[in-house]
Amino acid sequence: MRKIGLAILEFIRLVLQFLLKKPVLWAVSKFSSAPQQEKVREALSALYRSITTDPGKSGPLIAFRPDEHAIIIFSDLHKGTRDGADDFTICEPNYLAALDYYQQRKYYYINLGDSEELWENILPNVIKYNKTNFEKEAAFAARNAFVKLYGNHDLYWGNDPLASSFLKSIYGKPVKAQAGVVLRAELPYGHLDFFCTHGHQGDAQSDGNAFSKWFVSYIWGPLQALLEINTNSPSSNDSLKTLHNEYMYEWSAAQKDLVLVTGHTHQPVFNSLTHLERLYLQLDQAKQENDLEKITKISAEIPRRKREYDFVNHQYHTMRPSYFNAGCCCFDDGTITGLEISEGYIRLVKWSTVQGLPTRIVAEEEHLVTLSKRLSS
Repeated sequence: MRKIGLAILEFIRLVLQFLLKKPVLWAVSKFSSAPQQEKVREALSALYRSITTDPGKSGPLIAFRPDEHAIIIFSDLHKGTRDGADDFTICEPNYLAALDYYQQRKYYYINLGDSEELWENILPNVIKYNKTNFEKEAAFAARNAFVKLYGNHDLYWGNDPLASSFLKSIYGKPVKAQAGVVLRAELPYGHLDFFCTHGHQGDAQSDGNAFSKWFVSYIWGPLQALLEINTNSPSSNDSLKTLHNEYMYEWSAAQKDLVLVTGHTHQPVFNSLTHLERLYLQLDQAKQENDLEKITKISAEIPRRKREYDFVNHQYHTMRPSYFNAGCCCFDDGTITGLEISEGYIRLVKWSTVQGLPTRIVAEEEHLVTLSKRLSS
């Protein structure tokens, strides 16, 4: 009987897919999720202003000393139900090892959103299959060292009146999902704000009014999952990644004493540069130094990186280091990436499986005093 019931459900899904797929694809084309520049500017400015002038309403303002306090920022886990569509499954061992490492060292944990994949799954099932990683996150919450933001795939946390009850049951204490957080680093001659948010600001589908957010949470997301439609989100579309990076950078570059930190695209960005752009910068430097060994090594890596993402902003020589992206915790090789702020430095780190063991690797780093001076110049 169970097999018959599943067959009937599959038949119904196929019928609905046949009837609704074209109208939905038309809607996707007409109401694209591509970010709109003016809306990006307005949304980021409004959120930053809200946090800094009225802390707590849209997110907290946290002052810290970067030489004394340590912070880890992760984004885009997309926790699912351990089925074939769960991109987090292969990454969980590295994520758990990373949380152990940061908990032992008393890091403050900022989660930038899309932690739970609620477009494809119902929340009770996600909770059921992620008890271990929720318990490790709860350890940060227990010592008041955890901030949870929401993204477009887990808008539920910031939109549903029952969300607070679920969050309390998961973390063992009240935890409010926020739209953003400002980390105010106290430096010897002033401060530098790290404005952290998921990065879907300006997205017509996910960053509109209360009704549009409700529609995405309860109708649009589940409908796409049912019809098995590629949503062309920035994480899977190179042209949208390019737009996202461009608009986020342009807004951040126009600010003073501010660094913007987002997720959303699943693509790490450090000092406003993607990995490919940093390689071209390193290649130019190697050519100036006539370092043949470096030239050969970098030239061999560039084609591989271009297969992953082929856009290069040709202003990479002069871009201000005002935009960072934490990447994601759902790479298909099990790697996760994040941003650390500790010992006076900001670091792009990745946790990868090396010889069978989760291993922390520092990919890029810069001292905050140097970063602040570069932003001021």
